[in-house]
Amino acid sequence: MSVDLEALKIFVKVAELGSFTRAGEHLGVPKARVSLRLKALEEELGSRLLQRSTRVVRLTPDGEALLPRARRLLLEADDIGAMFHAGRALRGRVRIDLPVNFARDVIIPRLPELLARHPELEMVISTTDRRVEPLREGFDCVLRIGAPGDPGLVGRKLGVLRMVNCASPAYLRKHGTPRSLEDLDRHLVVHYASTLGAEPPSFEHPHEGGYRERPMRSVVTVNSADAYLTACVAGLGIIQAPRTGMLESLAAGALVEVLPAFTCAPMPVSLLHTHGRSVPRRVRAVMSWIAEVLSPHLDANDG
Repeated sequence: MSVDLEALKIFVKVAELGSFTRAGEHLGVPKARVSLRLKALEEELGSRLLQRSTRVVRLTPDGEALLPRARRLLLEADDIGAMFHAGRALRGRVRIDLPVNFARDVIIPRLPELLARHPELEMVISTTDRRVEPLREGFDCVLRIGAPGDPGLVGRKLGVLRMVNCASPAYLRKHGTPRSLEDLDRHLVVHYASTLGAEPPSFEHPHEGGYRERPMRSVVTVNSADAYLTACVAGLGIIQAPRTGMLESLAAGALVEVLPAFTCAPMPVSLLHTHGRSVPRRVRAVMSWIAEVLSPHLDANDG
Protein backbone atom coordinates (compact mmCIF):
# COMPACT_ATOMS: atom_id res chain seq x y z
CA MET A 1 0.00 0.00 0.00
CA SER A 2 1.33 3.47 -0.94
CA VAL A 3 0.45 6.40 1.32
CA ASP A 4 -0.29 9.81 -0.20
CA LEU A 5 2.30 12.27 1.17
CA GLU A 6 0.01 15.25 0.58
CA ALA A 7 -2.72 13.57 2.61
CA LEU A 8 -0.20 12.86 5.38
CA LYS A 9 0.90 16.49 5.36
CA ILE A 10 -2.72 17.60 5.67
CA PHE A 11 -3.32 15.10 8.48
CA VAL A 12 -0.30 16.37 10.45
CA LYS A 13 -1.32 20.01 10.05
CA VAL A 14 -4.93 19.35 11.12
CA ALA A 15 -3.61 17.44 14.15
CA GLU A 16 -1.29 20.32 15.08
CA LEU A 17 -3.85 23.11 14.59
CA GLY A 18 -7.00 21.25 15.64
CA SER A 19 -8.87 22.79 12.74
CA PHE A 20 -9.61 21.89 9.12
CA THR A 21 -9.99 25.56 8.23
CA ARG A 22 -6.70 26.71 9.78
CA ALA A 23 -4.85 23.74 8.29
CA GLY A 24 -6.16 24.65 4.84
CA GLU A 25 -5.15 28.29 5.30
CA HIS A 26 -1.66 27.26 6.39
CA LEU A 27 -1.18 24.85 3.48
CA GLY A 28 -2.91 27.04 0.91
CA VAL A 29 -5.64 24.53 0.02
CA PRO A 30 -9.45 24.85 0.34
CA LYS A 31 -11.14 23.38 3.39
CA ALA A 32 -13.13 21.03 1.15
CA ARG A 33 -9.89 19.55 -0.21
CA VAL A 34 -8.61 19.07 3.34
CA SER A 35 -11.73 17.07 4.20
CA LEU A 36 -11.60 14.99 1.02
CA ARG A 37 -7.92 14.07 1.34
CA LEU A 38 -8.31 13.10 5.00
CA LYS A 39 -11.38 11.00 4.23
CA ALA A 40 -9.46 9.25 1.44
CA LEU A 41 -6.51 8.64 3.79
CA GLU A 42 -8.78 7.11 6.42
CA GLU A 43 -10.40 4.87 3.81
CA GLU A 44 -7.02 3.78 2.47
CA LEU A 45 -5.77 2.95 5.99
CA GLY A 46 -9.10 1.45 7.05
CA SER A 47 -9.15 3.45 10.27
CA ARG A 48 -10.68 6.62 11.71
CA LEU A 49 -7.84 9.08 12.49
CA LEU A 50 -9.79 12.12 13.68
CA GLN A 51 -12.89 12.72 15.78
CA ARG A 52 -14.77 15.66 14.31
CA SER A 53 -17.37 17.81 16.03
CA THR A 54 -18.81 21.25 15.36
CA ARG A 55 -16.23 22.91 17.65
CA VAL A 56 -13.19 20.68 17.93
CA VAL A 57 -11.10 18.12 16.07
CA ARG A 58 -9.35 15.45 18.13
CA LEU A 59 -7.05 12.57 17.29
CA THR A 60 -8.35 9.04 17.74
CA PRO A 61 -6.00 6.44 19.29
CA ASP A 62 -5.01 5.37 15.76
CA GLY A 63 -4.42 9.01 14.86
CA GLU A 64 -2.20 9.44 17.93
CA ALA A 65 -0.17 6.41 16.85
CA LEU A 66 0.18 7.66 13.27
CA LEU A 67 1.15 11.28 14.04
CA PRO A 68 4.83 10.83 15.07
CA ARG A 69 5.46 8.35 12.24
CA ALA A 70 3.82 10.69 9.72
CA ARG A 71 6.03 13.54 10.89
CA ARG A 72 9.16 11.41 10.49
CA LEU A 73 8.09 10.30 7.01
CA LEU A 74 7.44 13.88 5.89
CA LEU A 75 10.82 15.01 7.22
CA GLU A 76 12.51 12.21 5.28
CA ALA A 77 10.61 13.25 2.14
CA ASP A 78 11.73 16.87 2.62
CA ASP A 79 15.34 15.73 3.05
CA ILE A 80 15.18 13.68 -0.15
CA GLY A 81 13.65 16.61 -2.03
CA ALA A 82 16.35 18.96 -0.78
CA MET A 83 19.05 16.64 -2.13
CA PHE A 84 17.84 17.08 -5.70
CA HIS A 85 16.26 20.54 -5.66
CA ALA A 86 19.04 22.58 -4.07
CA GLY A 87 19.48 24.71 -7.16
CA ARG A 88 15.81 25.27 -7.92
CA ALA A 89 13.76 28.35 -7.16
CA LEU A 90 12.15 28.57 -3.74
CA ARG A 91 8.39 28.47 -3.81
CA GLY A 92 5.50 28.19 -1.40
CA ARG A 93 4.09 29.96 1.62
CA VAL A 94 6.00 30.94 4.76
CA ARG A 95 3.99 32.02 7.82
CA ILE A 96 5.88 34.17 10.33
CA ASP A 97 5.02 36.13 13.45
CA LEU A 98 6.85 39.40 14.16
CA PRO A 99 6.74 42.05 16.88
CA VAL A 100 4.77 45.02 15.57
CA ASN A 101 7.57 47.59 15.60
CA PHE A 102 10.17 45.34 14.00
CA ALA A 103 7.69 44.38 11.28
CA ARG A 104 6.65 47.97 10.57
CA ASP A 105 10.00 49.74 10.85
CA VAL A 106 12.57 47.17 9.74
CA ILE A 107 11.36 43.99 8.05
CA ILE A 108 8.35 44.86 5.88
CA PRO A 109 10.06 47.90 4.27
CA ARG A 110 12.85 45.54 3.11
CA LEU A 111 10.49 42.73 2.02
CA PRO A 112 10.61 43.66 -1.70
CA GLU A 113 14.29 42.63 -1.67
CA LEU A 114 13.44 39.12 -0.48
CA LEU A 115 10.60 38.68 -2.97
CA ALA A 116 12.75 39.98 -5.82
CA ARG A 117 15.32 37.33 -4.89
CA HIS A 118 12.65 34.60 -4.56
CA PRO A 119 9.61 35.67 -6.64
CA GLU A 120 7.72 32.40 -6.09
CA LEU A 121 7.64 32.80 -2.31
CA GLU A 122 4.46 33.94 -0.56
CA MET A 123 4.82 35.58 2.84
CA VAL A 124 2.04 35.46 5.46
CA ILE A 125 3.00 37.87 8.25
CA SER A 126 1.36 38.18 11.64
CA THR A 127 2.22 41.30 13.65
CA THR A 128 1.16 41.30 17.26
CA ASP A 129 2.51 42.14 20.71
CA ARG A 130 0.92 39.04 22.25
CA ARG A 131 2.93 35.84 22.47
CA VAL A 132 1.50 33.48 19.86
CA GLU A 133 1.49 29.67 20.10
CA PRO A 134 3.48 28.82 16.96
CA LEU A 135 2.63 25.14 16.64
CA ARG A 136 -1.06 25.51 17.42
CA GLU A 137 -1.44 28.59 15.22
CA GLY A 138 0.51 27.17 12.31
CA PHE A 139 3.56 29.44 12.08
CA ASP A 140 6.77 28.36 10.39
CA CYS A 141 8.90 30.74 12.45
CA VAL A 142 8.57 33.49 15.03
CA LEU A 143 10.78 36.38 16.08
CA ARG A 144 10.88 36.67 19.87
CA ILE A 145 12.00 39.60 22.02
CA GLY A 146 12.74 38.58 25.60
CA ALA A 147 12.89 35.03 26.93
CA PRO A 148 12.24 32.66 24.00
CA GLY A 149 9.97 30.26 25.91
CA ASP A 150 8.43 27.40 23.92
CA PRO A 151 10.97 24.62 24.62
CA GLY A 152 9.57 22.68 21.64
CA LEU A 153 10.88 25.28 19.19
CA VAL A 154 14.33 25.37 17.60
CA GLY A 155 16.34 28.43 16.64
CA ARG A 156 19.04 30.83 17.64
CA LYS A 157 19.65 34.04 19.48
CA LEU A 158 20.37 36.84 17.00
CA GLY A 159 21.60 39.42 19.49
CA VAL A 160 20.30 41.78 22.16
CA LEU A 161 18.51 45.10 22.30
CA ARG A 162 20.16 47.67 24.56
CA MET A 163 17.68 49.52 26.72
CA VAL A 164 17.08 53.14 27.62
CA ASN A 165 15.00 54.95 30.28
CA CYS A 166 12.86 57.72 28.81
CA ALA A 167 10.40 60.37 29.87
CA SER A 168 8.76 63.28 28.06
CA PRO A 169 9.80 66.92 28.65
CA ALA A 170 6.27 67.65 29.91
CA TYR A 171 6.50 64.84 32.46
CA LEU A 172 9.89 66.05 33.70
CA ARG A 173 8.66 69.64 34.04
CA LYS A 174 5.80 68.41 36.22
CA HIS A 175 7.61 65.75 38.30
CA GLY A 176 11.26 66.78 38.09
CA THR A 177 14.17 64.80 36.67
CA PRO A 178 15.17 61.75 38.74
CA ARG A 179 18.89 61.65 39.59
CA SER A 180 18.94 58.53 41.78
CA LEU A 181 16.92 55.39 42.42
CA GLU A 182 15.59 56.98 45.61
CA ASP A 183 14.12 59.82 43.53
CA LEU A 184 11.88 57.27 41.82
CA ASP A 185 9.72 57.13 44.93
CA ARG A 186 8.20 60.40 43.68
CA HIS A 187 7.75 59.25 40.09
CA LEU A 188 5.43 57.21 37.88
CA VAL A 189 6.11 54.54 35.28
CA VAL A 190 4.01 53.56 32.31
CA HIS A 191 3.28 49.91 33.06
CA TYR A 192 3.66 47.42 30.20
CA ALA A 193 2.01 44.04 30.73
CA SER A 194 1.31 41.52 27.97
CA THR A 195 -1.48 40.20 30.19
CA LEU A 196 -3.21 43.18 31.74
CA GLY A 197 -3.10 43.13 35.52
CA ALA A 198 -0.80 40.10 35.70
CA GLU A 199 2.25 41.88 37.14
CA PRO A 200 2.72 44.94 39.38
CA PRO A 201 4.52 47.98 37.93
CA SER A 202 8.24 48.25 38.60
CA PHE A 203 11.54 49.76 37.45
CA GLU A 204 14.35 47.28 36.67
CA HIS A 205 17.91 48.38 37.47
CA PRO A 206 21.38 46.86 37.93
CA HIS A 207 22.10 45.46 41.39
CA GLU A 208 25.12 43.49 42.66
CA GLY A 209 26.02 41.98 39.30
CA GLY A 210 22.43 41.29 38.33
CA TYR A 211 19.15 43.18 38.12
CA ARG A 212 16.46 44.04 40.63
CA GLU A 213 12.85 45.19 40.27
CA ARG A 214 12.00 48.36 42.21
CA PRO A 215 8.24 48.66 42.89
CA MET A 216 6.75 51.77 41.29
CA ARG A 217 3.45 53.58 41.02
CA SER A 218 1.61 53.72 37.72
CA VAL A 219 -1.58 55.38 36.54
CA VAL A 220 -1.76 53.64 33.17
CA THR A 221 -1.14 50.06 32.01
CA VAL A 222 -0.80 49.11 28.34
CA ASN A 223 -0.22 45.90 26.39
CA SER A 224 1.32 47.11 23.12
CA ALA A 225 4.62 48.74 22.22
CA ASP A 226 2.91 51.57 20.34
CA ALA A 227 0.70 52.41 23.31
CA TYR A 228 3.73 52.22 25.62
CA LEU A 229 5.61 54.86 23.62
CA THR A 230 2.52 57.03 23.10
CA ALA A 231 1.74 57.05 26.83
CA CYS A 232 5.30 58.15 27.61
CA VAL A 233 5.22 60.96 25.03
CA ALA A 234 1.89 62.05 26.56
CA GLY A 235 3.61 62.55 29.93
CA LEU A 236 2.10 59.60 31.78
CA GLY A 237 5.36 58.22 33.20
CA ILE A 238 8.85 56.85 32.63
CA ILE A 239 9.39 53.89 30.31
CA GLN A 240 12.21 51.34 29.84
CA ALA A 241 12.39 50.45 26.17
CA PRO A 242 14.82 49.22 23.47
CA ARG A 243 17.10 52.11 22.52
CA THR A 244 16.84 51.40 18.79
CA GLY A 245 13.10 52.12 18.84
CA MET A 246 13.51 55.35 20.82
CA LEU A 247 16.23 57.05 18.76
CA GLU A 248 13.84 59.02 16.56
CA SER A 249 11.81 60.34 19.52
CA LEU A 250 14.98 61.19 21.45
CA ALA A 251 16.48 63.02 18.46
CA ALA A 252 13.26 64.99 17.93
CA GLY A 253 13.08 66.02 21.60
CA ALA A 254 9.78 64.20 22.16
CA LEU A 255 11.57 62.10 24.80
CA VAL A 256 14.53 62.64 27.12
CA GLU A 257 16.84 59.95 28.50
CA VAL A 258 16.87 59.68 32.29
CA LEU A 259 18.94 57.67 34.77
CA PRO A 260 21.40 56.40 32.10
CA ALA A 261 23.41 54.52 34.74
CA PHE A 262 20.35 52.46 35.70
CA THR A 263 19.15 50.83 32.48
CA CYS A 264 17.50 47.43 32.67
CA ALA A 265 18.88 44.18 31.27
CA PRO A 266 19.34 43.98 27.49
CA MET A 267 16.52 42.05 25.82
CA PRO A 268 17.52 38.96 23.81
CA VAL A 269 16.16 38.63 20.28
CA SER A 270 15.64 35.07 19.01
CA LEU A 271 14.44 33.58 15.73
CA LEU A 272 12.68 30.25 16.27
CA HIS A 273 11.08 27.72 13.95
CA THR A 274 8.62 24.85 14.32
CA HIS A 275 10.20 22.31 11.94
CA GLY A 276 12.47 20.32 14.25
CA ARG A 277 15.63 19.00 12.65
CA SER A 278 14.48 19.32 9.03
CA VAL A 279 13.69 22.89 8.02
CA PRO A 280 12.23 23.45 4.53
CA ARG A 281 14.52 25.42 2.23
CA ARG A 282 12.03 28.26 1.90
CA VAL A 283 11.86 28.66 5.70
CA ARG A 284 15.66 28.54 6.04
CA ALA A 285 15.98 31.22 3.36
CA VAL A 286 13.47 33.52 5.04
CA MET A 287 15.09 33.08 8.45
CA SER A 288 18.56 33.83 7.06
CA TRP A 289 17.22 36.95 5.37
CA ILE A 290 15.51 38.15 8.59
CA ALA A 291 18.75 37.64 10.54
CA GLU A 292 20.63 39.63 7.89
CA VAL A 293 18.12 42.51 7.95
CA LEU A 294 18.08 42.71 11.75
CA SER A 295 21.83 42.50 12.25
CA PRO A 296 22.51 46.29 12.10
CA HIS A 297 19.79 46.90 14.70
CA LEU A 298 21.09 44.48 17.34
CA ASP A 299 24.08 44.35 19.66
CA ALA A 300 26.18 41.20 19.92
CA ASN A 301 24.92 38.32 22.05
CA ASP A 302 25.82 38.67 25.73
CA GLY A 303 27.78 35.82 27.16
